[in-house]
Amino acid sequence: MPRHPEYAPEMEIDILIEAPEWEAIDLSALADAAGELTLSELGMAPSRFSLSILACDDTRIATLNTEFRGKPTPTNVLSWPSGHRAPATPGQMPDLPSPTLAGPPEELGDLALAYQTCAREAGDGNKSLPHHVSHLIVHGLLHCLGFDHETDADAELMESLETRILAK
Repeated sequence: MPRHPEYAPEMEIDILIEAPEWEAIDLSALADAAGELTLSELGMAPSRFSLSILACDDTRIATLNTEFRGKPTPTNVLSWPSGHRAPATPGQMPDLPSPTLAGPPEELGDLALAYQTCAREAGDGNKSLPHHVSHLIVHGLLHCLGFDHETDADAELMESLETRILAK
């Protein structure tokens, strides 16, 4: 995903790389662009927010998926929002955070990405790995912001946002 200077300043993103395969792509640049575009699309100032990303392998994410979701299989991305922001009514906008201008950036949550699953999905979908990972970061960040796809109305809202963000 190309960098768009009009969306600067950057969101604060901490990345922990556990699986060395992730070194093959510039995860930091992908996360910066995905975070800036996502927050800017929602009218939020990227510099006022932070996100943490764990870049791991399928074994680690399967352990996390078991622990937090009761699903003992690898998945592409997991998200842990820092707070409950989901709307009361399906299909409505979540309660987006609005931090003050002073103080440290507000933490939105944590994401975990599994290299092998992401690479396999990219290949199966005939997409580049960076493009697929950008999509998954946008998707995970939207979950951290309170968006979901549990109902048709929620899925329509979230997917339309993803489409607009990824088109940029």
